[in-house]
Amino acid sequence: MEKILEIIDAIAHEKGLQPESVTEAVKTAFVQSAKRVIDDSFAFEAEVDNETKTINVYQVITVIADDDSRLEGEEKNHYISLSDARKEVDPNVDPDDQFQIPHDLESKGRTAAMSLAREVEYHIQRLVEDELYNKYKSKIGTIVNGRVTRVDADQSTYIEVDEVRAVLPMKSRIKGEKFQVSDMMSAVVRRVQIDKVNGIQIELSRTSPKFLDELLRLEVPEIADGVVIVEKSARIPGERAKIALISTHPQVDPVGATVGVKGVRINAVSQELLNESIDCVEYTNIPELFISRVMSPAIINSVVIDRSDEEKPKAIITLPSDQKSKAIGKSGINIRLASMLSGMDIELVEVDGGESTTAAMDEPKEDLSSLEALFK
Repeated sequence: MEKILEIIDAIAHEKGLQPESVTEAVKTAFVQSAKRVIDDSFAFEAEVDNETKTINVYQVITVIADDDSRLEGEEKNHYISLSDARKEVDPNVDPDDQFQIPHDLESKGRTAAMSLAREVEYHIQRLVEDELYNKYKSKIGTIVNGRVTRVDADQSTYIEVDEVRAVLPMKSRIKGEKFQVSDMMSAVVRRVQIDKVNGIQIELSRTSPKFLDELLRLEVPEIADGVVIVEKSARIPGERAKIALISTHPQVDPVGATVGVKGVRINAVSQELLNESIDCVEYTNIPELFISRVMSPAIINSVVIDRSDEEKPKAIITLPSDQKSKAIGKSGINIRLASMLSGMDIELVEVDGGESTTAAMDEPKEDLSSLEALFK
């Protein structure tokens, strides 16, 4: 095939691929065509001739010892015995030497040309898919934007993202949100797969905590710059979320920076999530203190960590009875998020706030009366 290198350069430019990768793919196509047209049991190699700008195909035969078992194996046509090689080819050959028999695919007629065209198309397509797979594999956990092209009967939403089509399953969509064809939307890349039948498949999510993390990164410069770090996050999509933040700079308040002036930053993220309520707390590696923060807005008395279960410790929280409803939250949402964020089971122990307060106030009266007696 004349000027094949020019064709390779054109393909590489059109598909946005590296010329070296396209060259290897085309060489593989030549080898597979030779196997298909000439003999599948032969070992072939393809080499680039830079002077003629063509690719040449050779059958490769390796010289091995006369008693080598490979002479009788499934790939026996890849080898020749040392004695036969010295008799038929070159009396000076040694074991492991190789010699090549050139094959001209163009001389094999129209069948060979059609086979080569199909193989080149197939391997270039595989190369394009591999490039896309690697590109989007590196984007797992990051946000992509696209236009909705279809919503099927199962309410799965198909989005055109640059050069590929991705899918947002119903389960990964925030409850209550609906999309129509031509709508613009953003989501986080959850999974990337590739197979020979369906090609590259990209699954998106708008319910993953990572989506919240990435939206905050886009909205809060301190997070984008690494000054503030989202240490942990937990969501009940469309309803409420909690995020634990830590500052790498002593003069930066992580919660204040994330919330923004009058809540402008956190509100922008909340609107993207269908007005999902977002609680921000400062992270600490002291579990008792961290639990007390994530239980907000409830005010608690004490936290004891029970580590009898090594896999999942339990936080036993003592709190006034009038704070219990706040600790649990509507439909248990607050305590569930706190458990998700802390990675612990949570047990609430009520104390009667009224009696505790009264007892605390009685003791000073007794002390005061004693002091008054001393001065009489």
